Amino acid sequence: MTVDDNLAAVVGATAAVAHVALAVAVTVHVLLYKRSVGAAVSWIGIAWLSPFLGGLLYAIIGINRVKRRAQRLRRQHLLPAADDAAATVTRDSLTPLEYAVGRVTGLPSKPGNIVEMMHSGDEAYPRMLEEIGKAKSTIGLCSYIFRADSAGEKFHEALIAAQQRGVKVRVLIDGVGGGYFWSGTYNRLRKAGVPVARFLHSYFPWRTPFVNLRNHRKLLVIDGRVAFTGGLNIGAENVIAENPPHPVRDTHFRIEGPVVEQLTDAFADDWQFTTGEPLDDDWFPTLEPVGTVLARVVPSGPDEDMEQIEFVTLHAISCARDSIRVVTPYFLPGEPLTMALGLAAMRGIKVDILLPENSNHAILDWARRVPLRPLIEAGCRIWMMPAPFDHSKLMTIDDSWSFIGSANWDTRSFRLNFELNVELHDAAFARQIVDSKKPQRCLTLAEIDGDPLPIRLRNSAARLLQPYL
Repeated sequence: MTVDDNLAAVVGATAAVAHVALAVAVTVHVLLYKRSVGAAVSWIGIAWLSPFLGGLLYAIIGINRVKRRAQRLRRQHLLPAADDAAATVTRDSLTPLEYAVGRVTGLPSKPGNIVEMMHSGDEAYPRMLEEIGKAKSTIGLCSYIFRADSAGEKFHEALIAAQQRGVKVRVLIDGVGGGYFWSGTYNRLRKAGVPVARFLHSYFPWRTPFVNLRNHRKLLVIDGRVAFTGGLNIGAENVIAENPPHPVRDTHFRIEGPVVEQLTDAFADDWQFTTGEPLDDDWFPTLEPVGTVLARVVPSGPDEDMEQIEFVTLHAISCARDSIRVVTPYFLPGEPLTMALGLAAMRGIKVDILLPENSNHAILDWARRVPLRPLIEAGCRIWMMPAPFDHSKLMTIDDSWSFIGSANWDTRSFRLNFELNVELHDAAFARQIVDSKKPQRCLTLAEIDGDPLPIRLRNSAARLLQPYL
């Protein structure tokens, strides 16, 4: 055997040992820290079957390294005692939901709020810009997408003007959704002297383990008194009246009242996490009741001990006695949620799920066909909404409880993204949400069964990507 042969044998043996050691390390870490059986099996298989590459992928996107880097700014709120909580909500089938959400979030319900629904950027943008123009002390804006286009430029100008007149302005843009390689909004605001940051963003390979974790929240808080939240990003595609090439319908909300403090807390939390800067008391004025809606913020993210939005959704489904209505642009939830909806329909509850005919993610559209079939068999009604693409995220229970915010019905929103929803106890508002979406075409089993075999195989293959979509 030549020297070269000996060297090749040594290198091969060393590589094999290194691969086994790396795969064992990944396996141990997965077994200790991955709660999802499906994700655990997938990562272990990748680590063993893809030498070195599997371990590298797990190190980059498989490990949840997200920890709050500083003490949370959120002040400690005491949960209401059982008697106090019961006093804020009329005792009915949803009373247990009040207790459950309090236990999940650690936040109390806040009575005395006003919530106003707005459709797309046509209605929401002018109201948001008006409030920015009237701001006296603070503006906090967080957006997953914030484009430097005709719609975004109006926000640039309004934010720069507010900064110049002495308002404390803070802008947070997601490091991926806001443009990973280039963010015109970030550059524009930074050049103008507006404090702006990009959430979990870095160009350096050794500092990009968070590329799979995104801040999907959409939140604007003015003077700590008025807030806007929902599903609406900032971009020209959201202004339907201007006939953009790829129009997007959406639903956004203006909120005023005591619950705005919790929304400000959420923004302050994310800002401090990203920049290390705590926000001072100017951001948290004393708030008095201004309306009749009982509300509570439900934040969720990979830094939490549990998937709070997913858990609240499951609790809400279990408490339903008459109807469940879900509006979402993407539908690919985990097995517990799919089963909960099917069981609800089987016990006689009207379950309506409204989805866009075609979303802007084809793979998600393919994959959703698989879980929709058993839901239809269980008695759920699946309504397909025609173009333009509807990006709204809404849920109502028994026409009296609503869940609004940024979270889609998919694994990414429930377990990977930083999301922000708000629960609302108000029958009039729930009916307004129901009336805002008029379904037209009901998906049938015959239509799904009519898919040719290649399409069914494609859809089932896409479904296997659920943990990563």
